[in-house]
Amino acid sequence: MIYTIVKYLVTAGVVVVVSEVAKRSDRLGSFISSLPLVTLLVLFWLYFENQPAAKLENHAYYTFWYVLPTLPMFILFPFLHQRFGFWLTIAISIALTVVLFAITGIICKKFGVVLF
Repeated sequence: MIYTIVKYLVTAGVVVVVSEVAKRSDRLGSFISSLPLVTLLVLFWLYFENQPAAKLENHAYYTFWYVLPTLPMFILFPFLHQRFGFWLTIAISIALTVVLFAITGIICKKFGVVLF
């Protein structure tokens, strides 16, 4: 139980630190949030929980493929936000990412990479 609480506190702490840094510096906050912090935390937690090496390796491998369809959102967000405001931009970003996930999954499957 203590371990789970520590996991939550550390993971939440990382998010809070990044958001606090981002309030003070756009560039530094963006740099830190672009780091694969969540993936690294997950890899640490899986390792500390004695998961098999294949589990850690698969997590890193599939994370690569799932990151690709999220990248266009970061380019489009500033342009969309100026025109549509925050909430509509978030909705468009989510919809775009879902569509790109599907397209990525279809393309990857043709090359033997099954994402879903």
